[in-house]
Amino acid sequence: MRSVVCLKQVPDTETRIRIAPDGRGILENDVNWIVSPYDEFAIEEALRLREAKGGDVVLVSLGPDRVQSALRTGLAMGADSAIHLKDAGFDAADTLGIARALAAAVRGLAPFDLVLTGQQGVGGDNSQIPGLIAELLDVPQVTMAVKVELGDGNATVEREVEGGHEVWETALPAVISAQKGLNEPRYASLKGIMAAKKKPIAENTLAGLGVTTAKSVTYVKFELPPARKAVKLVPPDDPAAAGKELVRLLREEAKVI
Repeated sequence: MRSVVCLKQVPDTETRIRIAPDGRGILENDVNWIVSPYDEFAIEEALRLREAKGGDVVLVSLGPDRVQSALRTGLAMGADSAIHLKDAGFDAADTLGIARALAAAVRGLAPFDLVLTGQQGVGGDNSQIPGLIAELLDVPQVTMAVKVELGDGNATVEREVEGGHEVWETALPAVISAQKGLNEPRYASLKGIMAAKKKPIAENTLAGLGVTTAKSVTYVKFELPPARKAVKLVPPDDPAAAGKELVRLLREEAKVI
């Protein structure tokens, strides 16, 4: 069984983002880059399925040289090999262009049984790539997966919906996108980290994939959210006085009553 995991490298959610001087991007030199947390669920699920069914796990990611560190993280967790899609033409690609490149790379790994992705890439949060890949590969898709069970040529997927869960059955190959709760991603062991250094990472380009990004995205302006006002703390020592002070602040300063 072959599982392909498409992953994205994103800024650490605890990183302090700084806007570039031209206002059209962020300063990347002091950003800590990580595997998107939703993609970690996808990697973990692929590893668990391999442990149960055999086969291999291949990682695919797109971006500049720094993306190799994200691929090495996945390899250290236990994936077998990786493909790095590296081309200047990807720098400003829209989601369709990115999906075309990823789908072409996955197609080159045929026969494959499963394509796993995160539900969304932290940062852009577009949630478009999994559906686009499924459409381009002409295979079924199940989103928001919180449980996956494989049968003989099919999968049963429990997915999260508002107010509850749904259970879907799909033929394989298929694209399944992982939601929080699917599993608990493992930490890479020292042995895994050392082994990852020897595992292969192939590289490919637009020309090698035989695709075009079609449209590019131009960012006009980046700006940080406005600074929040300092919080006023109402001392709780005297509840009656605290209540009166709270009402006064809501009426005179917040002007909401």
